[in-house]
Amino acid sequence: MKLIFAGTPEFAATALTAIIAAGHEVALALTQPDRPAGRGMALQTSKVKQVALAHGIEVFQPHSLKPLEAQARIAAARAEVMVVAAYGLILPQAVLDLPRLGCVNIHASLLPRWRGAAPIQRALLAGDAETGVCIMQVEAGLDSGPVLLQEALPIADDDTAATLHDKLAAQGARRIVEALDRLPWPAVEQPAAGVTNAHKIDTAEALIDWTRPAREIDRHIRAFNPFPGAQTHFAGQPVKLWRAAPVVGSGEPGAILAIDRRNITIACGDGALAVSELQKAGGKRLPAAQLLSGYPLRVGQRFAAAN
Repeated sequence: MKLIFAGTPEFAATALTAIIAAGHEVALALTQPDRPAGRGMALQTSKVKQVALAHGIEVFQPHSLKPLEAQARIAAARAEVMVVAAYGLILPQAVLDLPRLGCVNIHASLLPRWRGAAPIQRALLAGDAETGVCIMQVEAGLDSGPVLLQEALPIADDDTAATLHDKLAAQGARRIVEALDRLPWPAVEQPAAGVTNAHKIDTAEALIDWTRPAREIDRHIRAFNPFPGAQTHFAGQPVKLWRAAPVVGSGEPGAILAIDRRNITIACGDGALAVSELQKAGGKRLPAAQLLSGYPLRVGQRFAAAN
């Protein structure tokens, strides 16, 4: 099948790689413009662009798809279908109407739950038992189009946004290849009940509230790993927590209850949290034992939501 692929990050690049391996002809790859990143603020190419260039696929990086010139470039590809995955630009109706078989999107949730930009993090924060992938037809609404197929995935107790991302990326890559092989085929309208919105992550959300139950704070830490990192403060300095587990314990929320070679146990509003990986400001992510060797802590001291 001749298609256009529109996507930007690693999640999308995994799908593009699978589509290429399946033998489909990718006539054009749409991806976000190169942007400065890192300490040196050098221009960085997207993961999708890297895969496309490695396979000799033409790349188009418009800032918007509204200009007629951009739409003409897409039309010139004469694709049968457009595959969309975490692209980051709104597709105008004129673009949606170009491919003969329309546009299909890979979405990392079980729609209609978690429509929007951050379905992986929102599922973790909410304590969902499962998530999954939907292959859906793209329409003007936000992730509201009919679903071609879906597959559920259990969320493990130790899943982070990073591990869940990788599982869902692989799942989405498999499912989009299956969907392309079976197009055109009937889609099922999403139910009106059960719609939730996965709003974009705000870095301010990463701040830990120690009055919350340990189970919730554990989910909080896992949902913001790797970005932006769950944050607390100690002695007026920001500290990020990367790995922890709920344990039995009680005390003033934020107070250090125990310290051993592997964990720093911190009291929560209900229960306690054994933190095993941390990062102080300007430092690296470290196991608790290594951090303690240069950053001494004592039982009774407190972590706080803000300095």
